[in-house]
Amino acid sequence: MNNVSMIGILLLKNITWGYSRLVIIDDGSKDKTYTVMQEYASTRLLFQPLTKPNGGHGHTVLYGYRYAIEKGADYIFQTDSDGQTNPGEFTQFWKEKEKYDAIIGNRVVRGDGKDRKFVENTVCFLLRIIFGVKVKDANAPFRLMKTSLVDKYIDKLPGDFNIPNIMFTTYFVYHHEKVEFLPITFKPRQGGTNSINIKKIVRACVHSKKVV
Repeated sequence: MNNVSMIGILLLKNITWGYSRLVIIDDGSKDKTYTVMQEYASTRLLFQPLTKPNGGHGHTVLYGYRYAIEKGADYIFQTDSDGQTNPGEFTQFWKEKEKYDAIIGNRVVRGDGKDRKFVENTVCFLLRIIFGVKVKDANAPFRLMKTSLVDKYIDKLPGDFNIPNIMFTTYFVYHHEKVEFLPITFKPRQGGTNSINIKKIVRACVHSKKVV
């Protein structure tokens, strides 16, 4: 697979699992990824592959969230396709869904190295300084959210915003939404490259302060 964003979104209906959909978004790969997904989906009616021109991780996340809102999902579950998270841990999130508006992964132990842990600690420090919020993990790519909550804040961000999950976490905590952070497994990256750095984060946070 090319070095592009592949985002997994679960569109969840609260009535029954039968109405839920697994959506995988191919962010402009140049190999046969989308073709393979289409073949797989032909015999799996609850699997929905999507493709779009390459726009980066943040743009792809927002694309998926807007798709879920448009389709009337009750809940959105998002994770990345780089192999760092454990899909089996979704069950615990789902069990807790009635208690909270958003449940966000907390990468207590980072399998991707001290450098990435330093970046995350710096992000949390900046959020505390700029927005006055204290969060355990701002950018974990493993989160279950009520679609109505995402819809409430999504228009605060431009469509090409590169760190939407950091800002969603910030908005949720800043506005005292019902948020919980649950520990998750986080393994070394199996594919792709990390697309964010401290410079991008500072610039985006300062911009977002205007619309918090």
